Amino acid sequence: MQTESSISTGATETERAEICRLALRLVHKAAPSVRKGDFAAVRSAYRDVADSVASARDLFGIHLVRHALDTACTLCSSVSPDRSMIAAILLMPLLRLNLLKPEESGDIWGSDVATLLRGLDKVTRLYSRNTSVESENFRNLLLTFAEDIRVIIIMIVERCVLMRSINHHPDQEHVLEVAHEARNLYAPLAHRLGLYKIKSELEDLSLKYTNREIYTRIARKLNETKAGRDAYIAAFIDPVKRELERAGLKFDIKGRTKSISSIWNKIQKQNNDLEHIYDLFAIRVILDVPPERERSECWLVYSIVTDMYQPNPARLKDWLSIPKSNGYESLHITVQGPDGRWVEVQIRSRRMDEIAEKGVAAHWKYKGIKSENNLDTWINHVREILEGAESGPIELMKEFKTDVYSKEVFVFTPKGDLFRLPLGATVLDFAFNIHSKIGCTCTGAKVNGRTRRINHRLQSGDTVEIMTSANQAPKADWLSFVTTSKARSKIRQSLKERDSRAAELGRELLQRRCKNRKVEIDEAALMRVIKKLGFKTVTEFYNEIAAERLDPAQVIATHEELERRDAEPQEVRSADEFIMPAVTEETASDDVLVIGDNIKGVNYRMSRCCNPIYGDRVFGFVSSEGVIKIHRCDCPNAANIRSRYPYRVINTRWSGRSGNQFAATLHVVGHDDIGIITNITSIINKESTATLRSIAIDSHDGMFSGHLTVGVADVASLTNLIKKIRTVKGVKDVQRNL
Repeated sequence: MQTESSISTGATETERAEICRLALRLVHKAAPSVRKGDFAAVRSAYRDVADSVASARDLFGIHLVRHALDTACTLCSSVSPDRSMIAAILLMPLLRLNLLKPEESGDIWGSDVATLLRGLDKVTRLYSRNTSVESENFRNLLLTFAEDIRVIIIMIVERCVLMRSINHHPDQEHVLEVAHEARNLYAPLAHRLGLYKIKSELEDLSLKYTNREIYTRIARKLNETKAGRDAYIAAFIDPVKRELERAGLKFDIKGRTKSISSIWNKIQKQNNDLEHIYDLFAIRVILDVPPERERSECWLVYSIVTDMYQPNPARLKDWLSIPKSNGYESLHITVQGPDGRWVEVQIRSRRMDEIAEKGVAAHWKYKGIKSENNLDTWINHVREILEGAESGPIELMKEFKTDVYSKEVFVFTPKGDLFRLPLGATVLDFAFNIHSKIGCTCTGAKVNGRTRRINHRLQSGDTVEIMTSANQAPKADWLSFVTTSKARSKIRQSLKERDSRAAELGRELLQRRCKNRKVEIDEAALMRVIKKLGFKTVTEFYNEIAAERLDPAQVIATHEELERRDAEPQEVRSADEFIMPAVTEETASDDVLVIGDNIKGVNYRMSRCCNPIYGDRVFGFVSSEGVIKIHRCDCPNAANIRSRYPYRVINTRWSGRSGNQFAATLHVVGHDDIGIITNITSIINKESTATLRSIAIDSHDGMFSGHLTVGVADVASLTNLIKKIRTVKGVKDVQRNL
């Protein structure tokens, strides 16, 4: 590669030697992936800025060029990267020093390298935020910023190389920060992508830096017993191997010791010591067998092993009969080997092993690492590409973008807290997401240091500082641009509370004016006034008064007008004043009642004991005053009248049509809730065929009962009105009085 002369200037003697060694190693490892002239282009890029790069180091004092070369070599060993990934890593020091822009690299290296550098740049800038990398939101934002899955792979490998380099570094606080980050962010991502070796190394190094005493104790114990452990595994495997060969099986068998971090996790989980961890030793038997004989031969191996060693039935895990939901198939048994030590044996076919190690049944799934469904689907798709690519998996990954969270935005507070919001969320959505009070008083925000309005749409990575004012209050037009349900519900709630306060003020203003004018308006009369003035709801009526758009004097004047109209004398039909007109079909149909043998124009009156209305079955009764009183056939007095005065009973029926209103009394019972009477009277006033004539209500112990007198045209109208009153929340029963 011969770039050491231009990029090692300014480094220590040891670093220069290490840079030369890594450069030669990279030339050898990357040869199948890079093009002719690529290394010369890298050398040229560094030569132009040699002075700036010479002493460039990261926060740990590690030379940036040495770190980049080490990362590229490790990547070649672990992933078999493409040309763009190698180039992006080698150019990363220039990017970090602001000596190269991602878009500038596209002219020489192509758009693919520019895409990777842009993703690496955005991810690197993300770390400058003062936020917790352990949060789910940070991981999601990292995936969003990366744009390309290869950026995530590079970051995982880079973090592993960094972890190797900071052992015994004096800045322990920073070391611990990187260790927690590796444990909680990069190790799970490595596991999901099938980078198992790197995942285990990240976890082991994280434990080493965060709890060196535990790490050292376990490592020392394993080193002390390594020879004996290897001998023990060989002693366990040899007789099993002979029996399996005697049975004619084709197989591979291997033993392993778990990683230090895995052993420590089991010690904590089982509350045990190192000597009593069941599966400290793990033996895996992998059978080369056709799919149709997989299960039978796995159980044959199970029989052979358990005949030789005593099994622990409580530790049997049968994922052959019923595979896991993620497709994982295997048979796990724990047996007591020589010297009474417990050993876990995993039995599976070659196909099962491929799925478990590389396929959709990734190891992280059945170890219970938390995940999200959409991310799981995405990672599984990534792994399918990695497994099935004939032209090279990394080549296909170029077209695969990390858009799993493309429908969300991730936003920072000035303190570094990270929030997740739906795509299209505004400053106001963010304010309500923090706290309802902040949302209600929000006047705008500083987004990345620039003042923005409350309807400004946010983007991932924005830093938002909300601005508030005590004079600010929610407005109805806010509902037109907020996207979150929390913001919508809080705005509606605030508007409703404001309307209620305004309505109460309007009520007080009207009551005060009525008191000054010495006018009394009962609730029923007020409902008539509200309807007369054209308001749909009582709240709307009172809000208009509170806003001074409706003068209480106009309300009082309307009430007095209606009172005068009701007080005007009505035409009374009497027999003395009535001149019988010639009976025609037309005049007969104009009269409401047909009494006796079509007698019309007589003086009659509706009985108050039962208040008959048009449509009821009725009869006439000649009273002692000579007036015919009309009773309902189901009147409480009907039986007595018919038995004592049958000669005074006259057959009566309704004529063909009704043009009058009849009084009917309703008995209503319900919970004494706020506004329930208003709701009932509002329903009556909305009916075109009904009017409220009087109301009397009594309440006790949270319940109310009362009588409503309404004017209706006929029985059908009354029945319909009763049904509607029964739908009012809090009403228990409505009955027509006899």
